[in-house]
Amino acid sequence: MLEILKKLGQFFLDLIETIVMALAIFVVCYLFLFQPHQVKGNSMYPNFHDGEYILTDKVSYRFNSPQRGDVVIFRSPQNKEVDYIKRIIGLTGESIKIENGSILINDQKLNEAYVPTDYFTTAGSFLIEGQEFIIPDGEYFVMGDNRSHSSDSREFGTVKKEEFIGRAFLRYWPINQLGLLPKVHYLPL
Repeated sequence: MLEILKKLGQFFLDLIETIVMALAIFVVCYLFLFQPHQVKGNSMYPNFHDGEYILTDKVSYRFNSPQRGDVVIFRSPQNKEVDYIKRIIGLTGESIKIENGSILINDQKLNEAYVPTDYFTTAGSFLIEGQEFIIPDGEYFVMGDNRSHSSDSREFGTVKKEEFIGRAFLRYWPINQLGLLPKVHYLPL
C-alpha cells in the first residue's frame, strides 16, 4: 500500500511539474514572442474580417525595420486601451501625398494590389489632399485597407516604431482561413 501511495505521489508531482513548465513557456511566449489579437471592425476589409483571430510577432521589429505592406498592431492614439490593425504604407524618411484618389510615395504612385480597384483613397484632417508630408525618422504612415471605413494616419498622423506591438503574421481563426499572412510585394517606386 505504501508503494502505491509513493507512486501516486510521484505521478502527481510529475504532473504538477509538467503543468508549471507548460505555463511558464506559455507566459514567456505570450509576453515576449507572440500575442493573439482579434480583428475588430471593418477597417481592413476585404483582407481581414471582423472577428478573425491573428497571431502577432512581437520580436522581429527588434532586429529588423518595418517594411511597406506589413500589417501591424499598435495602441490607438486616441484610446490606449484599444489595439488597431493597419498596414504600413509610408516608411520613415519618405514623402507621402494623396492626390486624386491615389497615394504618391516620393512622387510615384503606389500600386496596391491588395486594395480593390473600386476603393477610393481620400485624404484626412492630418494629411490633406495634395499636400506632401515627409515622414519623420523612426515613424511610419499606416492605413486600413478599407479606406473609407478606417481611422488611420490620414487622421491621427504617423506611428512611431516603438508604438508597434508587433507584426501580424498568422491567421488562425476561422480555421478555414488558417495560414501565414501573404507578404505584399510592391512594384519598385
